[in-house]
Amino acid sequence: MQIGAKAHYFNDPTGLLSDCHRRIEMFLGSLEAVATVIDHPPTEDVRRALESALRYFSQPAPKHTADEEQSLFPRPRDSANPEVASALSRLDELEAEHRWADPLHADVERIGVKYLSEGSLSSQDVERCRTAIRDLRSMYEKHIGLEDHIIFPLAARTLTERDRSDIADEMARRRKVKLVGIRDGAHGL
Repeated sequence: MQIGAKAHYFNDPTGLLSDCHRRIEMFLGSLEAVATVIDHPPTEDVRRALESALRYFSQPAPKHTADEEQSLFPRPRDSANPEVASALSRLDELEAEHRWADPLHADVERIGVKYLSEGSLSSQDVERCRTAIRDLRSMYEKHIGLEDHIIFPLAARTLTERDRSDIADEMARRRKVKLVGIRDGAHGL
């Protein structure tokens, strides 16, 4: 799925990660829209929007988190670059935010599935879902801003070609995509 004017490929892993942020923002927007009507029976449009958002946050989004925590974040930890050292202190914060968001996503998933299957929710579930979505939006705005404006540009400037290639390989494996020509600059699809 392409969001916006430019899609990145595996040979630009930080660009691809930033593209994932646009999808996170889009699906958060869908959840916010659903939250405004979740105290009424779901229409077909609401059903589709909620199902798509729940599917995104339960399937592709965890791969994005793994891309960051397992592939991107560990590499700069070995850098002697002072600019990188300054940014490293933020990586623990970003990883903690991933863990903090997990129970909120679980609440939205549980309540969303209940809403889809039963067609209505208690006022407590409505409020709990709305609060979880608001909290997720607030966290992601800050989180994505830090990654898109500090961490990813710094990584793009300081990662070696080998690191970029290895990150691309790891990201592709998570998605069961076979890369071709990534080492010589091809997009790999």
